Amino acid sequence: MRFNRILLSGTLVVVALVVQVTILGRLQLPGAVPDLLLLTVVALALVYGHVSGALIGFAAGLLADLAPPADHAAGRYALVLCVIGYVAGLVRPDNGRFRSAWGPMLTVVAAAIGSTLLYAGVGALVGDTAARHVGLTGLLFTATLYDLLLAPFTVPFIMALARRAENDPMAVEAGGGPPQGKDVSSGWLAGGTGLRIGSQRGGLRLKTSRSRANKAVRIKGVKAVKGVKSVKKL
Repeated sequence: MRFNRILLSGTLVVVALVVQVTILGRLQLPGAVPDLLLLTVVALALVYGHVSGALIGFAAGLLADLAPPADHAAGRYALVLCVIGYVAGLVRPDNGRFRSAWGPMLTVVAAAIGSTLLYAGVGALVGDTAARHVGLTGLLFTATLYDLLLAPFTVPFIMALARRAENDPMAVEAGGGPPQGKDVSSGWLAGGTGLRIGSQRGGLRLKTSRSRANKAVRIKGVKAVKGVKSVKKL
């Protein structure tokens, strides 16, 4: 992977892990815990592809396995996130652009369900039966619900950051022309959350130029009226 890709991915993974351990892991919500690390891996895989997604997922999962208060075998979550990152990278379109939010949303749902099942399955292989006592159905429901609620506020921003770090033409159109289509990272769920990334600067610049032009016209009109009045007085 490129250096800027490694640097950004490492930074985002470390930040997600710190927030996961210090904040989300202590909320004491019923059932599962919102998995910010999973969403970070999915978002990066949707931009970088399956190979980078698998590598990022393995590294992120290994950090989660070693970070306290980990109570499971090292490498268990690394395997889970490696598989999730690889599969999520396969969902990435050939042109790198999602036409609607349904693609990433369904990917998040599948990742939440798949990671929970994989984690429970690997745990059953190594003799960890905690999922049976908690209830696998409840874990699947709460994990999917929490990740879906958290995804609109994390996945679009991570995808946009990844594309800007890559100097991806999907993030900034060459030549300053208008984009050929709306991508999910520049306006995912904009109608519900009001979050826009890509087109906001252009709209602000257009409004600023229009206000300046209107102001200049008003000043000229006032000067013209004053000139006419002075001529009449003479």
